[in-house]
Amino acid sequence: MHRLRHALAALLLLLPLAACGGTDSGDSDKTTIALFLPESKTTRYEAFDKPLFEAKVKKLCPDCEVLYSNADQDAAKQQSQVESALTQGADVLVLDAVDAAAAAPLVNQAKQRNVPVIAYDRLISGISYEYYVSFDNVRVGEVQGKALLDEVTRRGKTGKVVMLNGSPTDPSSADYKKGAHQALDGKIDIGREYDTPDWSPDKAQQEMEEAVTSLGRDSIVGVYSANDGMASGAVAAMKRAGYPTLPPITGQDAELAAVQRILTGEQTMTVYLDIRAQAEKSAELAVALAKHEKPSTPTKVGDIPAFLLDPIAVDKDSIKDTIVKDGFYTVDQICTPEVAAACAEAGLK
Repeated sequence: MHRLRHALAALLLLLPLAACGGTDSGDSDKTTIALFLPESKTTRYEAFDKPLFEAKVKKLCPDCEVLYSNADQDAAKQQSQVESALTQGADVLVLDAVDAAAAAPLVNQAKQRNVPVIAYDRLISGISYEYYVSFDNVRVGEVQGKALLDEVTRRGKTGKVVMLNGSPTDPSSADYKKGAHQALDGKIDIGREYDTPDWSPDKAQQEMEEAVTSLGRDSIVGVYSANDGMASGAVAAMKRAGYPTLPPITGQDAELAAVQRILTGEQTMTVYLDIRAQAEKSAELAVALAKHEKPSTPTKVGDIPAFLLDPIAVDKDSIKDTIVKDGFYTVDQICTPEVAAACAEAGLK
């Protein structure tokens, strides 16, 4: 009887370990890397970030599984997705936060389970984690602002600029704005400035329509748009307003439609971010963390080890030597019948 009590006590001690071993996470030997992207209005996430990340993980770790979620710009949905991945036994989280200011509790939940976190594209503030992989976002804004100012100057126009900044819940937006102001302040008048919820092209169109109404069509000589999706909204608003020639407008992400607008003269430039490098570096770090390795980084943002990639300004003359050369898009993808003449003029054949 004495031996039986000892055996039962030992069995009871083992039960919590068995529960932690993965009754709710399926195969406990399977390494799972969870990737969380914030939205699908910006085409890069589904078209590039997700497949490039998954392919690199598969190459480095054929037995690893990628658990993918897109939050559709809903912070509550992303919270549920992260909690679900942790419950399923994810070994590493790669998180592009919908609301970076509200993401610290999600990182804390991961910490409590000893699950490492990589902040992808957007810096998460207020808590420490393993890595941050993004671009030099202040530099992005500087590149955009300088390109806008150069084109306004080249056209010999005087007047006001409208600024369409990104989502106020995305800390990258504040960096882009800071860089753009560094390039523009004191050199040109800023007539209207907006922080655009959700990076929404529709809301950017409404903002641009309001700016045209309040400032007057002829007084607007340039538009700073923080990304290509919002640039599409601004272009639509200006077309509706009857501009005979569209003023210079910036962008970011090198979306296919934006590249085509650059060729036809409706958009001045875009910032080409090497999303392949970003996604693949993040995948390398995630696999390393899953193997309990921690590679060194070239820099830090605050106390967070970071990899920051350089932005590349792309205009009509440089599409061939950047976007096409890197295989981001093929000439056939860009040069649809609607833009064939513009492609020929730019030397894309």
